Amino acid sequence: MEESFPRGGTRKTHKSKKALQQSVEQDNLFDISTEEESTKRKKSQKGPAKTKKLKIEKRDSSKSTREKFEILSIESLCEGMRILGCVKEVNELELVISLPNGLRGFVQVTEICDAYTKKLNEQVAQEEPLKDLVGLPELFSPGMLVRCVVSSVGITERGKKSVKLSLNPKNVNEVLSAEALKPGMLLTGTVSSLEDHGYLVDIGVSGARAFLPLQKAQEYIRQKNKGAKLKVGQYLYCVIEEVKGNGGVVGLSIVHSEVSTAIATEEQNWTLNNLLPGLVVKAQVQKVTPVGLTLNFFSFFTGLVDFMHLDPKKAGTYFSNQAVRACVLCVHPRTRAVRLSLRPVFLQPGRSLTRLSCQHLGAVLDEVPVQNFFSKAGATFRLKDGALAYARVRSHLSDSKTVFNAEAFKPGNTHKCRVIDYSQMDELALLSLRTSIIEAQYLRYHDIKPGALVEGTVLTVKSYGMLVKVGEQIRGLIPPMHLADILMKNPEKKYRIGDEVKCRVLLCDPEAKKLMMTLKKTLIESKLPAITRYADARPGLQTHGFILRVKDCGCIVKFYNDVQGLVPKHELSAEYVPDPERVFYAGQVVKVVVLNCEPSKERMLLSFKLLGDPKKEHPGQNQKKRRTVSLGQLVDVKVLEKTKDGLEVAVLPHNIPAFLPIPHLSDHVANGPLLYHWLQAGDTLHRVLCLSQSEGRVLLCRKPALVSTVEGGQDPKSFAEIHPGMLLIGFVKSIKDYGVFVQFPSGLSGLAPKAIMSDKFVTSTSDHFVEGQTVVAKVTNVDEEKQRMLLSLRLSDCGLGDLATTSLLLLSQMEQGPAGRLRDSVLIQTLAEMTPGMVLDLEVQDVLEDGSVAFSEGPVPGLVLRASRYHRAGQEVEPGQKKKVVILNVDMLKLEVHVSLCHDLVNRKAKKLRKGSEYQAIVQHLEESFAVASLVETGHLAAFSLTSHLNDTFRFDSEKLQVGQGVSLTLKTTEPGVTGFLLAVEGPAAKRTVRQTRKDSETVDEDEEADPALVVGAVKKHTLSIGDMVRGTVKSIKPTHVVVTLEDGIIGCIHASHILDDVPVGTSPTAKLKVGKTVTARVIGGRDMKTFKFLPISHPRFIRTIPELSIRPSELEKDGRTALNTHSVSPLEKIKQYQAGQTLICFLKKYNVVKKWLEVEIAPDIRGRIPLLLTSLSFKVLKHPDKKFRIGQALKATVVGPDSSKAFLCLSLIGEEMLLGQGREGRRREKVVARFKDALGIGVLRKPSVACAFWEHILFWGFVLWPVCYVLSATGHVLTLSLRSSRTNPETKSKITDPEINSIQDVQEGQLLRGYVKCVQPHGVRFGLGPSVVGLARYPHVSQYSPSKKALFNRYLPEGKLLTAKNLVELSFLPSDTGKPDVFPASLGLPLLKQEEREMEAEKKEHKEEEQKEEKEKKNQKRKGKRKQQGQEEVQLPGKEKTEPQKPQAEKQGKRRRRESASEQDRVNKKQKEAALSEEDDSGVEVYYREGEEEGEEMSVLPKEKPTRPAEVPRLQLSSGFVWDVGLDSLTPALPPRGESSDSEDEDKPQQSTQKKSKKERMLEKQKAEKELSRIEEALMDPGRQPESADDFDRLLLSSPNSSILWLQYMAFHLQATEIEKARAVAERALKTISFREEQEKLNVWVALLNLENMYGSQESLTKVFERAVQYNEPLKVFLHLADIYTKSEKFQEAGELYNRMLKRFRQEKAVWIKYGAFLLRRGQAGASHRVMQRALECLPNKEHVDVIAKFAQLEFQLGDAERAKAIFENTLSTYPKRTDVWSVYIDMTIKHGSQKEVRDIFERVIHLSLAPKRMKFFFKRYLDYEKQHGTEKDVQAVKAKALEYVEAKSSLLED
Repeated sequence: MEESFPRGGTRKTHKSKKALQQSVEQDNLFDISTEEESTKRKKSQKGPAKTKKLKIEKRDSSKSTREKFEILSIESLCEGMRILGCVKEVNELELVISLPNGLRGFVQVTEICDAYTKKLNEQVAQEEPLKDLVGLPELFSPGMLVRCVVSSVGITERGKKSVKLSLNPKNVNEVLSAEALKPGMLLTGTVSSLEDHGYLVDIGVSGARAFLPLQKAQEYIRQKNKGAKLKVGQYLYCVIEEVKGNGGVVGLSIVHSEVSTAIATEEQNWTLNNLLPGLVVKAQVQKVTPVGLTLNFFSFFTGLVDFMHLDPKKAGTYFSNQAVRACVLCVHPRTRAVRLSLRPVFLQPGRSLTRLSCQHLGAVLDEVPVQNFFSKAGATFRLKDGALAYARVRSHLSDSKTVFNAEAFKPGNTHKCRVIDYSQMDELALLSLRTSIIEAQYLRYHDIKPGALVEGTVLTVKSYGMLVKVGEQIRGLIPPMHLADILMKNPEKKYRIGDEVKCRVLLCDPEAKKLMMTLKKTLIESKLPAITRYADARPGLQTHGFILRVKDCGCIVKFYNDVQGLVPKHELSAEYVPDPERVFYAGQVVKVVVLNCEPSKERMLLSFKLLGDPKKEHPGQNQKKRRTVSLGQLVDVKVLEKTKDGLEVAVLPHNIPAFLPIPHLSDHVANGPLLYHWLQAGDTLHRVLCLSQSEGRVLLCRKPALVSTVEGGQDPKSFAEIHPGMLLIGFVKSIKDYGVFVQFPSGLSGLAPKAIMSDKFVTSTSDHFVEGQTVVAKVTNVDEEKQRMLLSLRLSDCGLGDLATTSLLLLSQMEQGPAGRLRDSVLIQTLAEMTPGMVLDLEVQDVLEDGSVAFSEGPVPGLVLRASRYHRAGQEVEPGQKKKVVILNVDMLKLEVHVSLCHDLVNRKAKKLRKGSEYQAIVQHLEESFAVASLVETGHLAAFSLTSHLNDTFRFDSEKLQVGQGVSLTLKTTEPGVTGFLLAVEGPAAKRTVRQTRKDSETVDEDEEADPALVVGAVKKHTLSIGDMVRGTVKSIKPTHVVVTLEDGIIGCIHASHILDDVPVGTSPTAKLKVGKTVTARVIGGRDMKTFKFLPISHPRFIRTIPELSIRPSELEKDGRTALNTHSVSPLEKIKQYQAGQTLICFLKKYNVVKKWLEVEIAPDIRGRIPLLLTSLSFKVLKHPDKKFRIGQALKATVVGPDSSKAFLCLSLIGEEMLLGQGREGRRREKVVARFKDALGIGVLRKPSVACAFWEHILFWGFVLWPVCYVLSATGHVLTLSLRSSRTNPETKSKITDPEINSIQDVQEGQLLRGYVKCVQPHGVRFGLGPSVVGLARYPHVSQYSPSKKALFNRYLPEGKLLTAKNLVELSFLPSDTGKPDVFPASLGLPLLKQEEREMEAEKKEHKEEEQKEEKEKKNQKRKGKRKQQGQEEVQLPGKEKTEPQKPQAEKQGKRRRRESASEQDRVNKKQKEAALSEEDDSGVEVYYREGEEEGEEMSVLPKEKPTRPAEVPRLQLSSGFVWDVGLDSLTPALPPRGESSDSEDEDKPQQSTQKKSKKERMLEKQKAEKELSRIEEALMDPGRQPESADDFDRLLLSSPNSSILWLQYMAFHLQATEIEKARAVAERALKTISFREEQEKLNVWVALLNLENMYGSQESLTKVFERAVQYNEPLKVFLHLADIYTKSEKFQEAGELYNRMLKRFRQEKAVWIKYGAFLLRRGQAGASHRVMQRALECLPNKEHVDVIAKFAQLEFQLGDAERAKAIFENTLSTYPKRTDVWSVYIDMTIKHGSQKEVRDIFERVIHLSLAPKRMKFFFKRYLDYEKQHGTEKDVQAVKAKALEYVEAKSSLLED
């Protein structure tokens, strides 16, 4: 008990000696009787127990021995008991386990192991099956021995006890610890996952990981697992091979020889606490008794063997001290009683039990003799075949559990009994002597046979049917359909629970325990023979059945045991039944007669026309029908009426009724509905084929192909005539998942299986064929005996000769159709008169949303004429406009006419066409089976069939034609016939060209520009697979790939990475190959044409991919298929395989000027990007990377990590250490890069550490490179760096202008210090002295002047301004202290601050501060702590005020002020000259590198853009700091400006003085009020004063109502307070107020309003404002402004759409074209921009062309490809060599973006042109200026010499 209930709540750890003693004590339990043990336990109890004890001791000791050997019963099982079991049954969701002594238990599917349960949960979550999850039947098989643990013993609904077990190793092996594991131990486990070199096995021991190596599992996989890999959840017996790390890692083996011989030994330290069932032990017989043995094992442990588990061959021969081998069956967790088995079958672990059942199951046996009787257990009997059987004492030896006569069971007595079960664990049949069981009609499901009558009791009535109890363990279901002969609505009213009912068994499935019965009276009482097998159904047999389903073709009737048959339509009744569903219903009981039955095919034909029925038809009529129509005959028919499926017709001349289905009207199923539409009742059709004469009427066909076959006598009439290889024409009869059934005119049919249906990959059969389709079939296989044939429908097998002829034949069928008839409506007659190619003048009715145009029908109502968006051809169309159109096609079915506005089609060229010649054409219109194209040369319309074969109907998306695509046509007619078309045949698909995308698609991202060489050749299919060797010729060489033409015309591609094994860095591998060279390569993958992605070889489109090849020597040497499936992994998965820091070789694809990165390719499908900053440490390279890197060059790069999009690798060319790694204090870091405003977020600059002499202005933009930085400190994620030369180069003794201040100790009183203004606060100015030292200068010490408003401080002390201060305990900026000028210029004329005031103010502040001092110091300490964490310490100078409390609003305000001050600073910077920096000077910017949050207050915000030009009134420069591109969330309610109130406001508390004021006080008050008034008046008079309220703005607007700037400031004022509606109202007021003459001022307001709506309004409100703006202003300007607004707010899609609108509306404006070109280039869409330029040149007049070309070239220089820009300029100048303006722009651009050599080359060319002397002088002057700036003295002299030479040449010419 100690083990189960440890004292003190924690487990006791025994030393080995104690463990030994304890195990002996535990064993002694077996030697004393259980009663004695219980007495021991009760000794501790007091008095009253004694009398009981005496009675107990008097009991007979022999009884106790028998009790000890009592066999297991459900009562003796307890939770936690470990027990050996055998799998009896395997169901989907549970296992039934046979336990020892005839018991059984159940294992739920969730109790196998944790890994399996996890997979099940994943499957449930996904709602679809997982590939690697298999069901229980695949993991377990009956007979497997398993170790279980009892998880619970419960009671079922029926009151029976049920044992729930668990196989989870976590529960079974819970008793083991990792330390207890020893080599040789035999454990059970389940596979938890599959690894590369083996399997992880879950052995359930915490802290131990078990691994099964592959080699140890191979034998098991081969022998037991049929060669399949082990699955997750598979149950294994394993032997521990090795134990490492104190049980942490365990190696396992499942080799059969090792497992079957595994024996548990004492060395393995098994205890009774952790002994597991299934272990084989060596034991000694201790005691032999009649009911079993006591064994001794492991020296000290004792166990029992009951009579069932003795070895049957040795029973009765056991003796004391005999050595035996035994298997542990179970261990009781509380009493520690061990049960063992000596049966040989258990002595070889890992073996399954072979005997799983006995043949007598369910049999009643008479006179079975008793073999032995055990009072507590039961009796054993000897069966006739010598086998033992057993009956339990309580439940099965007598009818009553209480009354029991033991005398009747003396050995030799005989009894009548029934075999009820078989116990696999005991190899015993289980018997029952209970009368109720012996007499039961059915004991098991196996006993019930379909068709039998059974009686049962109603258990329950549910919606799904009624449950009936048939036997002890048997329940059956009666479905709702079978509760009565008719369908019952309320069955619960007829049947009550407990009612006895008589049923007939419909179906019984013993394995699934499924029993279905019927209560239909007719079926129960039927005396006719029941059909339970197809073999029972003899022709002529009459029986009862019920209708399962009613279909169009007839009724399906079902009998017993799932046997069913079909009653065809013509056998439903003597009369013809047109609609069976109206006459019959499912569930109806019917009497049928069997006509025919094929048991092997499980097919049966039945009839409702019972043979005794008299014939209703006259024999004469029958003969007539037979005489007139025969199968395969051609007849004339008259249409009687149209039905939904076809035409009811009468066969002439005898008017025999027949039916012609719609699909059979034409060889093209698509044409069927059109022909059906044309045919009317009364029409006569000739040459119609009779297909069949079943189902009571004649079925006809009018397919021309079938008719001509029959006429030519080419259709075989019987199977004897058919032989393999024949080509037959038929039609698709039905389509199944596995293939297509084809019927021929003679009535024969065959199957085309899925595999040989098509040359293409077939995913779904219904995609390839439709019912009724005419097909050509090739016979591949004939089985005359079964009258079956297999067919192939592949095009390659079923060729019909010349494809062109077939195609034309099909086309002529499609185009047939009658002209309009008199009785037709006006509409149809009008349509019939219209033919394709006619040119009409139509009026536009409407332009629809999708861009298509509808035309008005004119006099004919209901006529629809439509031109699609494509056929509108980009024309501007307005409703009511007259347009010329050409008819493309007339759709008679939808009554629509398709027209086109295309110029080329309307104005056809008259040109003689040659029959049989090939012409290029453009597809204009597509129908289902044919296409209309226009010839490029003339504009004539030609029709061509989309199919060239009857079977050729399926197209992959990539093969489908599209409108606008180019095709090659061969003309078959040169004059348009009745149809209006020329008839043509399409040439090879390889000659198709891709449609030119129209303008609309130009805003699409064009990152991937396809190589045209690849696109052209890739349409061809290929049969290559990965690993094939191919030969080919190099077709073209690109920088990163080589295009190769293979021997059969297929185009392949070799990537640069697959040319050499070792690529030298800097070389271009593709340069090794020459065009025309023959190469041998291996196929390593396939790239999809459309997506350029790699496809796995299993992909259906793989045969249309571009083969990716390799000519690497290493790959060519390997044997085939090594690279198999390389590319089925997605590139994203591949990118994850690269680790940061890994080096690799990549190939430069291009330099992206806009994004500032190099685009590289590592492999064909892995791409990378190298940000410009990570390409080099040389400033020259960074400035002109295109000069350093060649396209196609191999580069060695280091992986930084995946790009943010995850689709690219981010790489570096400057090594990994450059990524600002771990900096150590005091260590110098070479070449650290700081970059601002960038995604890398590398650094933030602080001014005080840039140089030893502080810089007056720091105008950084872009990036700066410092050769050396010094790490000042490294705290958290922040590196504080210094660039001071005194730090980076201590040897140089340069003069240190500004000493370093790193702490308060570095500051001395009276010292002059320089620093930067941090911010202006209510109490003074915060001033940065060093990286972590901040001082405060109070207002009295800031300036000698007293400004009237604090706004001036913000203006003249912007953040970052460099000042000198003197430390006088507090800081002072006063000129008297610093010797520098005052911070405010004298020009402001500010009043001087009086000395007394200064002192007074200081005093006032002082006594206030006294009170707050202690509190401040506490706060300081806290804040200092926080700052230090950030690597920043804040210094409290004496008398310094703290910053404001940190409210979010205040923060935002601060940010805005800072942004504003930054722009102020810019303006100041621009005016003043930059101070030059020498390297010796020492000053400091430190670079902050933060990975964490950015703190606005701590970090200096750098200007975002280049400084703006100063202007008198800067546009939109608002004091309130409003910016147009802020988000709404950053706006805050307007707060009064800081420091605005008078200084005394702080302590002006409302004094509640009740006493009367004295005269002096009243005087003072009056004076004060007057002063205040005069101050306000002065303020209002001040011209520089900024308005601060709505009233101020209104007052200002009265004086200047036309100033848009004022109105915009007013709007901004409202927006700052988030009052958007008010801002809108102000804009509307402005538009009304501003004079109509002031167009620009008004436009400014409109633009502001558009901006406002774009940011804060909806798309709808923006559109409304825009439409109004266009009405009131010059439209072009408004369009351009809105496009800019969209672009700035990154709404690129809307911007693209707007530009497309502008191009249509203002196509004559070059500004629009240029703007759009620039927009596309900024988006990185170079290809689209080039096309825009081409379109611009087409639309604009010739005089504008040069300007436009020059502008686009300029844009290319700035935003795109400099090489292309040069090419454009060169091209233009070769055409217009005297355009000096273009030369001038070219020179400017080259100076900016090119090299000096290029610039000089251009100058050399210009000065040799023959231009006017005035212009030549201009260019010489420019050349000279350039050389003075960039060249040497020698270069300058050379230019002068050239100028002299030119002048001399000119003068000599004049003299001549």
